[in-house]
Amino acid sequence: MTRTVTRSNLHRSSLVRVLSDLGLVDTRAPSGAFAEQLGQWVDIASAIGLRAAHQADPAARPTSASVAPALEQELARLRSALEATISKPHLAGAARTRLDLPKPGASAEQTLAFEPYRRYYQAHQREMDLKIPPLRSRLREALAGTSPELAQLAALDAALDGILSTREGPLLASLPGLLEKRFKQLQQLGAADHEMKPTGWLAGFCKELQGVLLAELDLRLQPCVGLLEARLSTTTPSI
Repeated sequence: MTRTVTRSNLHRSSLVRVLSDLGLVDTRAPSGAFAEQLGQWVDIASAIGLRAAHQADPAARPTSASVAPALEQELARLRSALEATISKPHLAGAARTRLDLPKPGASAEQTLAFEPYRRYYQAHQREMDLKIPPLRSRLREALAGTSPELAQLAALDAALDGILSTREGPLLASLPGLLEKRFKQLQQLGAADHEMKPTGWLAGFCKELQGVLLAELDLRLQPCVGLLEARLSTTTPSI
């Protein structure tokens, strides 16, 4: 079975690359070691909890060997479904997140207001918030039932999830604001073009917005991919 795995380095994730290409973020590598940078995100209380998870010696709770392939399929289905609602909303039937693009001939106010795009982006973020964490929890449970070492990894992932989400959440919530800046830049450059033409600036912006959403989806799924790889490594024989 084909693995649903994507890899990125720490400073050049697909989301960072997309935002960099749009000129919305500075991609110069941060100064200092990664551990030092991570330490800025972890307060004393969180560090104590993380240390406790690292030093714990949890006993594995055996689970069925069929769990890993089932979770691999579930991850693939979830990725495919969420990608479809972003790339082809009219085919995915996601009425609550569908982006109704401006129609040719619409007024400037209808065509050039950013608010519908903000609502669209935030609706997809809520969809990811709803569907990805339960799968991550099931993947941790699968690890906990494999070996003491992977049970410890699951505990560390749970601890890091709680610690880093408080910093990651506001950063992801800021993405619609960055896209609004891009929207206004393109609006100024193509002020005379108010129609949703295939080659117009607004059609191009819609594709950019969807590209950022797909990159955010990839980022949010990376912990699930890592947990799945760890679980599959115990069930896939070496060649």
